[in-house]
Amino acid sequence: MTGLRVGIVGVGVMGADHAERVVRKTVGARLVAVSDADAGRAEALAGRLSERPAGTARHSGSTAYAETVRVVEDPMDLIAADDVDAVILASPGFAHAEQLFACLEHGKPVLCEKPLTMDAASALRVVEAEHKLGRQLIQVGFMRRFDPEYAALKQLLDSGDLGRTLLLHNVHRNKSAPPTFRSEMIVRDSMVHEVDVARWLFDDEITRITVHTPTPTSLVGDGVLDPQLAVFELANGAMADVEVFVNFQVGYEVRCEAVAERGSATIGLGSGVFTRAGEQWGGTMPADFRVRFEQAYDIEVQRWVDATVRGEIDGPSAWDGYAAAAVCEAGLESLSTGKPADVALADRSKVLG
Repeated sequence: MTGLRVGIVGVGVMGADHAERVVRKTVGARLVAVSDADAGRAEALAGRLSERPAGTARHSGSTAYAETVRVVEDPMDLIAADDVDAVILASPGFAHAEQLFACLEHGKPVLCEKPLTMDAASALRVVEAEHKLGRQLIQVGFMRRFDPEYAALKQLLDSGDLGRTLLLHNVHRNKSAPPTFRSEMIVRDSMVHEVDVARWLFDDEITRITVHTPTPTSLVGDGVLDPQLAVFELANGAMADVEVFVNFQVGYEVRCEAVAERGSATIGLGSGVFTRAGEQWGGTMPADFRVRFEQAYDIEVQRWVDATVRGEIDGPSAWDGYAAAAVCEAGLESLSTGKPADVALADRSKVLG
């Protein structure tokens, strides 16, 4: 059996979703190994995927079965394994730096779920280490770039048909978050997507961020600041804002409106006038990100596999992950002080030459 041999580190919600995706939907790849701190969870997933038929939609007409997926206790052993060509990192963010350095050491292309690392300093070290290799191996999982609606918006703005883009308005709402999801995580784990969207759509760096905290919802524990409203200032003078509300109660909602010189464009609205209640808006509102961005994840992983086979990356780079980390670090400072915080970003030309 041929194809890119993929190993996945971390098989919680996101990693398990990717494992299913590689087995059922992705052409030119096969899942050979998984690793997770919860050995039982890894064993259960590996057993299920080794037995079940893969989907037929993209497998040349006949039902394809997954080969045996083995469980590797130590993620470093999975990364180093001779039969693993490329790695998907869906482990907790605190483990990413060590695992990314291991991927670089072994020359393994890697799709790393956000965050790249937990802080800007370690993220920059990852960027520098990759640069020393002379080739890009790291792609960061900012999947919104692969969502057809976001891709169409990017194409429209880049065409210049609406003139220069001046403002960006974003809404990012989750139905609910666990009690362990604290204020800082709203910045680092949720808002980070809008950080990347703003950088990507404007094709420029964010230089300052201000995080405002209105009266929090009564449905969260003491000390949790939810929702949050952030304002990004970019180097070219443009601005973006984002409301992040992770205990919205209705469903999962992501919207983006770009305001340009000669018009505006909005994605994520559905159509017509609608009322939001009981997970409906005249149709079903998705309960979580896996439903809303299923197609984006499918496209992301397929393009990552195709690019990896070509010896390239085709998506957000390690630099993009570092830049997002730097913005979120400033965002945490603003969250703490209530004041604007400048983004301390390294000189890209000096880091990457």
